[in-house]
Amino acid sequence: MDKVRVDKWLWAIRIFKTRTQASDACREGKVSVNDLPAKASTQIQAGDTVLVKKSGFNFTYKALSLIEKRVGAPLAIQCYEDLTPAEELHKFEHWFSVKNQQSEFRPRGTGRPTKKERRDIDRLKLDD
Repeated sequence: MDKVRVDKWLWAIRIFKTRTQASDACREGKVSVNDLPAKASTQIQAGDTVLVKKSGFNFTYKALSLIEKRVGAPLAIQCYEDLTPAEELHKFEHWFSVKNQQSEFRPRGTGRPTKKERRDIDRLKLDD
């Protein structure tokens, strides 16, 4: 296999959960191949660089081998090299850690916050 569609490849290596999401990203201009905007039908080959803008982050991948069928994660990792810059990875890691923190906790049985407690909570959130 010399070439494969970019939307199939991005889906097969598990960058997107569905092929439709990969096609939509291409249509919206969020995918480029070798610094050129890519349609879903754009053919890529081994050695091409693929830039994907996803959730506000810019990920860069180099195609090492081409696959059309979705495979398990350990096999998918062997098909690409992650060239994403370190500052972009740190930005993603920070966002992911903040997203997964438990934001608020209220002991069981204390009920809903009063109006005064709600104002205090809002004031604390605005300070961050």
